[in-house]
Amino acid sequence: MHEPQTNYEIRLHYKLSVQLKQEKFEHDTFQLPNVANNMMDMDQDPRKRLCFADGRRKVDYVLVYHYRKRSSVRGSPSQHRLSIISNGSYPLGVEEKDQEGGKDEPAEVVVDVGPPDPADGEKIMIREEFEGNLKDAGLEIEHDKENKAHGHAFIRLHAPWQVLSREAEFLKIKVPTKKSYELREEKGLAATMNEAWRKLNQPFQPKVPHQEQEHSRTKFLSHCFSRDKLHLQSSQSLFPGILRCPLFCLTGITTLIANGVYDSAFPLHDGDFHPSGQAEGKNDRQLLHDEWARYGAFYKYQPVDLIRKYFGEKIGLYFAWLGVYTQLLIPASVVGIIVFFYGWATVETNIPSQEMCDEDQNFTMCPLCDRACDYWHLSTACGTARASHLFDNPATVFFAIFMSLWAAMFLEHWKRRQISLNYSWDLTGMEEEEEHPRPKYETILLQKRQRKKKNKKNKNEVVTLNVFLPSQTGHEKLTWRDRLPGYLINISSILFMFGMTCSAVFSVIIYRITISALMAMSPDPEVKSNVRVTVTATAVIINLVVILILDEIYGMVAAWLTELEIPKTETNFEERLILKAFLLKFMNAYAPIFYVAFFKGRFAGRPGDYVYVFNDYRMEECAPGGCLIELCIQLSIIMLGKQLIQNNIFEIGIPKLKKLCRTLKDKERAPKEIVEQPGRRQQWHLDYDLEPFDGLTPEYMEMIIQFGFVSLFVASFPLAPLFALLNNVIEIRLDAKKFVTELRRPDAIRAKDIGIWYNILSGLGKFSVIINAFVISFTSDFIPRLVYQYMYSETGTMHGFINHTLSYFNVSNFKPGTVPSISSLGKDITFCRYKDYREPPWSTEPYQFSKQYWSVLAARLGFVILFQNLVITMSMLVAWVIPDVPKNISEQLKKEKTLLVDVFLNEEKEKLQLIQSLFSRDLTQEQQEELKVSDQTSLSSSQTAQYNHRDRFTWICSVCLKDC
Repeated sequence: MHEPQTNYEIRLHYKLSVQLKQEKFEHDTFQLPNVANNMMDMDQDPRKRLCFADGRRKVDYVLVYHYRKRSSVRGSPSQHRLSIISNGSYPLGVEEKDQEGGKDEPAEVVVDVGPPDPADGEKIMIREEFEGNLKDAGLEIEHDKENKAHGHAFIRLHAPWQVLSREAEFLKIKVPTKKSYELREEKGLAATMNEAWRKLNQPFQPKVPHQEQEHSRTKFLSHCFSRDKLHLQSSQSLFPGILRCPLFCLTGITTLIANGVYDSAFPLHDGDFHPSGQAEGKNDRQLLHDEWARYGAFYKYQPVDLIRKYFGEKIGLYFAWLGVYTQLLIPASVVGIIVFFYGWATVETNIPSQEMCDEDQNFTMCPLCDRACDYWHLSTACGTARASHLFDNPATVFFAIFMSLWAAMFLEHWKRRQISLNYSWDLTGMEEEEEHPRPKYETILLQKRQRKKKNKKNKNEVVTLNVFLPSQTGHEKLTWRDRLPGYLINISSILFMFGMTCSAVFSVIIYRITISALMAMSPDPEVKSNVRVTVTATAVIINLVVILILDEIYGMVAAWLTELEIPKTETNFEERLILKAFLLKFMNAYAPIFYVAFFKGRFAGRPGDYVYVFNDYRMEECAPGGCLIELCIQLSIIMLGKQLIQNNIFEIGIPKLKKLCRTLKDKERAPKEIVEQPGRRQQWHLDYDLEPFDGLTPEYMEMIIQFGFVSLFVASFPLAPLFALLNNVIEIRLDAKKFVTELRRPDAIRAKDIGIWYNILSGLGKFSVIINAFVISFTSDFIPRLVYQYMYSETGTMHGFINHTLSYFNVSNFKPGTVPSISSLGKDITFCRYKDYREPPWSTEPYQFSKQYWSVLAARLGFVILFQNLVITMSMLVAWVIPDVPKNISEQLKKEKTLLVDVFLNEEKEKLQLIQSLFSRDLTQEQQEELKVSDQTSLSSSQTAQYNHRDRFTWICSVCLKDC
């Protein structure tokens, strides 16, 4: 009996010592639960804004629902309904007092004749059960008094220290330990350059308190939080924002909101965002507003660490990615401006433009339409030719190669930045958590089980009790057969949407053809002279309007189609939704641009054999200067229009309209005789008036589509990076202002990367190489000029290039009814010219493709292959040269692993020494004498006793550690 008693005393003593250390740690670090949560702002009155009625416990999360009561009368205080449920803090029968005035408040007796609607009674039961589960999970709850006939009731939740520590341990959240080390100090030229760069960047840094501490040379080791190792963790360690909102206890809240049990659920903002006092006295929301969400701070870097602290890792990564993308647009914009000015500087010396503008050349061109159009001189298109040279010059090829390499460098730079953020935010080694199935998935799975059970009953008539045990049905899941109808609807709907987009593009083509023909028939010479400009501008504007309308439709269709697929988890749902929305919006935004770049003018035919639409209208042709200038106009107007209207005006106007509609709806639903006093509105009332957060998908989608404009057709519009840069400078502050002042505070979500968006960016980067190769080869005149200069030019120059690209047509070969009815150039015209490589009418094979055509086609295809292989090889070289993990971070990770092993080895050593000292005290005098005698025996017997002694210690240690 003596030995078990000794073991029990050892375990008890050890557990008491650990408990004392834990209590001391909690007292030093977390003097109040709200301090542990990093949620008490001492500069504000906690009783008025952010706390429970006791003024101590901070409100972590808010649930809102709408209630209705049949009747209510004033009565005795002893009969009123309990309005505050706080896990037993306020017992029944206790008279409530006004927190502000401290006076007794006449209680209100609520006479519930019964819910006016059976559905309301069911919702009340569901709410009571759900809130009971929250209290069972350890959360503390506070209710509003229902002192109106009907209105919104707010339920405040508070997660105490015990709940936070439990969930932090379960989620394996890393916190700093007491062990620290000094980072290696750079010396020499690198240190000097870094110091100079830091001083240059100092004016652009946001003024955030404690920012210098984050860049100090001292680094604390981080380890997963453990309640058994509180004595090892730093007294300054606080839980991150992921534990600010108790989502770990709110599983199913999305379903309850969808079913109308609750109206909304959200964490609170940290008070008002208007500045007050010095920077040290501001809360995080005020700091974000002053240093991030103001347009006056456009030149400053974003406080990414503060964004992550306030909104969580997922939103922090989005703004960090947007910042990296915007920064790297600066060199791309500079190079694009240089390319544009190169074209502007060389336009006067460009020989093909000079030949087109030379009236002495007297190139008589064939009519642009049947009967109504006259012959015309090529010199009248001088302005178009000069404008085309601004974007179609040798520097364009260099810029296309540069932008392809830029896309590769951007992705590699973001990977390094992402890993740096993961390291500084203690996300390295974060494991993927097993997600709870979506409510709709579980509902359909339950319906499947019920159908299976019903079919089994109908088949056997008698069902044994053990057929559908949970152990047998728990492994069921939805198969491809269950999802087959959804997949078929998805495929057919996406094809239908693609067809709708192509129909919209074709409708605009018909508009261009018909308006061109009608304007050509006009007797007004000014109208005739401006046909091409008018038609192009109006058609692009129509395209822009159609794109904006279809974008909104496709967003809703993508969400509906994703629901039909019945994804199991929210991550699967989000990825499938993003992929569908991207495909539909990509097709919608780029279909008109693809048409101009690769199809316009390719199937128009030739004089005497044109292709007609509806047997009346000729297919449109490219401008005399080529289709590249039209592609530039199309791209610039659509890009700028989407950025100005959709990305900025819609983002500002639509949320304000939604807020106005919601306010008017609440006023109509609220009783007229009750007027709420504005002075008593709490923070949860103010936050409820804000717009709910709908996710980051729209924000990412805007930037991804813009990235496509910047990278895919950049060869035709070198100024695209510049306009994207200007838009993003405004977009960052606009999004920041929206998140800080206009949206409810989003739920903090842990994330290590930007997810499927990186794969989309990588795919666009590779696709841009192919697109730019074809744009340079087939849309611009770069390849025909090279072929002419090195194969057909007698002097090795570009003189005679325009004449080389124009073919002859005998006007007597026009079909009846297509000859110009009235010609101002006279009736002595025998031949007219048109842009193509075809045999002349006096050839043995008139109007067939000439040898020059096949030479140019072979050169174009060869350039596509050469360009693709060259750029892809260089991109792979860039990705290989730039390591994904920065060298300093890889070294620090290795060093921290070694130091952590030493810390835990020392801890285990201290535990064994404590147990050994306790065990030696319990030995009797006889046992100590026996040990002394055994020490004087032979070496072999001494070793045997020592091993037995160690075995005993090992057994005791295992028991103690298991109990603790």
